[in-house]
Amino acid sequence: MNPMHPDSAPLADDACYLALKARDARFDGSFFTGVTSTGIYCRPVCGVKTPKRENCRFFSHAAQAESAGFRPCLRCRPELAPHSVVWSIQDASYILAHQAARLLEEPEAWGGSAPSVERLAARLGVSDRHVRRIFEAQFGVSPVQYLQTRRLLTAKQLLADTALPITRVALISGYASVRRFNAAFAEHYGLNPTQLRRQGATPSDRGITVKLGYRPPYDVAAMTGFFKKRQINAIEFASDGAGDPAIGRTFRVETGGRTHAGWLLATFDERRCHVALRVSDSLREVLPLVIRRLRAMLDLDADPQAINSVLHAGFPGGDGLRVPGTMDGYELAVRAVLGQQITVAAARTLAQRMVDRFGEPMATPWPELTRLFPAAAMLAQAGGDALGQLGIVKQRQTAIVGISQAVASKRLQLHGGADVNATLAALKELPGIGDWTAQYIAMRALRWPDAFPAGDVALHKALGVQGLKNPARQAELASMAWKPWRSYAVIRAWSGAMQAPSRQ
Repeated sequence: MNPMHPDSAPLADDACYLALKARDARFDGSFFTGVTSTGIYCRPVCGVKTPKRENCRFFSHAAQAESAGFRPCLRCRPELAPHSVVWSIQDASYILAHQAARLLEEPEAWGGSAPSVERLAARLGVSDRHVRRIFEAQFGVSPVQYLQTRRLLTAKQLLADTALPITRVALISGYASVRRFNAAFAEHYGLNPTQLRRQGATPSDRGITVKLGYRPPYDVAAMTGFFKKRQINAIEFASDGAGDPAIGRTFRVETGGRTHAGWLLATFDERRCHVALRVSDSLREVLPLVIRRLRAMLDLDADPQAINSVLHAGFPGGDGLRVPGTMDGYELAVRAVLGQQITVAAARTLAQRMVDRFGEPMATPWPELTRLFPAAAMLAQAGGDALGQLGIVKQRQTAIVGISQAVASKRLQLHGGADVNATLAALKELPGIGDWTAQYIAMRALRWPDAFPAGDVALHKALGVQGLKNPARQAELASMAWKPWRSYAVIRAWSGAMQAPSRQ
């Protein structure tokens, strides 16, 4: 096991110090260093002079560092580090604690309202006391302390990178009042929030820019190539040519009963292992949610070491591959239906016709981005004849209308905070939605790392089971060795990164 992985307790301090000295980006977000001589905690990639070994304390999570009295570094900015997303098939308490942490990290899990320990316990189906006990045993801090750190780091990023008023920053970050926000900031950081304001953070049609870190290895060409192959003109573009690879698109965010529409441009800086994200000023009030979705879309929080420890032997050529996500789970679901049993190119053609017919016009700084993907309410009302005129067969017409109606009425949630099993069951109850489509949606929209579309024909070919009786069953059996990272195994199999199967 990786001695600096959050699964390890306690951390291997000497190994952490070596990673700190090397400024090794592979461990960014996996641990934080508290420096006793300054009272500051940093990421492993911080550019300041390496502190003396005797002055360093190492923590698995930012919340632990803050609970120990350390303040976040203003240079490396711990809020920009990739999150520590851990999945496991270990004991129940371990799984429950990490599921609780994942829900606290996921703003869309709470329907626009503030999370609480009581609501968290109800969501997990256990008592408040049990959640607190297992959480503190696993992370060394209470759920409230963990959430407090996440709120403060979110506020810190908004203060540094946007021109939002302090009142809006406090509310967006989850505080009920400015007074509580100021008090928490002063207590934890010894600063007034206005002291973190940066010059130049003013509203502009050029948008707001923030930086987001990730852990290498990361196959940027594969990620941009995946989106470019499926690109729908007018709502998205992907560039993997000269200059830094980039992805741009339009999208909607609905939260708290309000809909916000805008654009983003994500540019990869492979040398520094980060993504520069530009977001339209129209989305500034939902910036934390946009950042969370973009991190999910580009899979920036993946831990390659944990994944590769399970998959490398079977997929030696895929160590840098990530699972492409989406900025809009509903859009992904519709596109998944359009792609049933046809080629990627044919599905893209149908999706293009849909955007051209039903997409809402939108102004952006880029001529390539001129529309939004059709809203769920729009397609929920579209008749079969209108969809049929686009070349969509009747079975898929019914499935698209069914998904659209379920999403528009809030009966179906398609995001990383949704309950995976309940959502899979709800999807398969809709007409025209089978296991392949449901698993594909879970993999990319729900961000479930263990999704496995066992009936996928391309997957059967990659696994060498296409000629066997019941290939889906054979594929499912073969996949047991890849838990809990089967989504990543699927991406690697599709890319041709796996070893030649023993049976041809």
